[in-house]
Amino acid sequence: MQPYAMLDERLRRGERIVLDGPMGSELVRRGVRWRDHGLRTDAAAVQALHSEYLGAGCDVLRTNTFGLNRRVYENVFRDQAHMRHIGAPDLEQRVPMLIPKAVEVARAARSAEGRENVPIAGVMSPLEHCFRPDLAPADGAAEHTEIAQLLADAGVDLLLLESMNTAREARTALTAAKATGLPVWLSFVVNAEGNVLSGEPVPVLEADALLVNCAPPADIKEALGKQPVLKGGYAHIGKFDPPSWKFEFFPQFNCTEDWPAPRYAAAVNGWDAQIVGCCCGATPEHIRALKSS
Repeated sequence: MQPYAMLDERLRRGERIVLDGPMGSELVRRGVRWRDHGLRTDAAAVQALHSEYLGAGCDVLRTNTFGLNRRVYENVFRDQAHMRHIGAPDLEQRVPMLIPKAVEVARAARSAEGRENVPIAGVMSPLEHCFRPDLAPADGAAEHTEIAQLLADAGVDLLLLESMNTAREARTALTAAKATGLPVWLSFVVNAEGNVLSGEPVPVLEADALLVNCAPPADIKEALGKQPVLKGGYAHIGKFDPPSWKFEFFPQFNCTEDWPAPRYAAAVNGWDAQIVGCCCGATPEHIRALKSS
C-alpha cells in the first residue's frame, strides 16, 4: 500500500496523525545560513533535521519548500529585466532546481531512517509573505501550477498548501494542486478571532483535509472551535523576529522557552483535532512530546 493510502486509512479509523515540525526556524536556530533554503550549501543539515523529526515519530514529513517561489528572487529587483541585468545568472533556475532538491533530501532522510511508509507532503505557500494578506497576488495561477507540478514530478505523496492567508489565493493554489492528481491538504494562517488572517471566515474548500496553522496555540484552538470541518492544526510558538526569509537574514521565533515541549503537547491535547503538529519555533522534542502524549 502506498504511503498516503496507509495514512488515509488511519485517518478513516480516527487515529491521530502527527506532522513533523518546522524546517526554516529550526535550521536558523541551529546556525544554518538561510540562503536558498539551505539546499545548496547545507543540504546535509536539512536532511539531518528531517531525520530527527522521523526519529521523533512524525507521521508526515514536509518538504523544505515553504516560501520557495520565483518572487523570493524577483522581489528584490526593479523588474525581471533588472534581475537579468545585474542578478546572478542562474536566478531564474533556482526554483526548478531547488524544489526537486528539497524532495530528494526528504526522500533520502525517509530511506535512511527506514520509514518508507511515511508520506512526504510537498509544501506550497503564499507567493508573498504569509503574514501579509494585503500583498496576495490577483493572479498567481501560473506560479502555483509550476510549483505543484515540480513537487509532483519529484515524487511527493501529497501536496500541503500551508499558511494560506486569503481565500482567493487558496482557491488558486488548490486548483493548481488538484490538477496534479495528488491528494491535497489545505491549511490557513489565522488571527486571534479564528478567521483567516485576511479577516475572512475560514472557507470550506474541497481539499482532502482542511487545517489551520502559523498562529499562537490559543488562536489555533479558537479557529478549530469556530469551524467544525477543520481536521486539525499546528501552532507557532514564540514571537517572530524579522526582517524576512530572504537572502542572509536570520528570521527567528524567539522566547520558545515559554512553550517547552510538555506544555505545548498539553495545549494541543485540548484541541478538537485529529491532525496535529508544530509550526515555527518548535523543535523535534515538541514532536516527540506530541507522539507520547
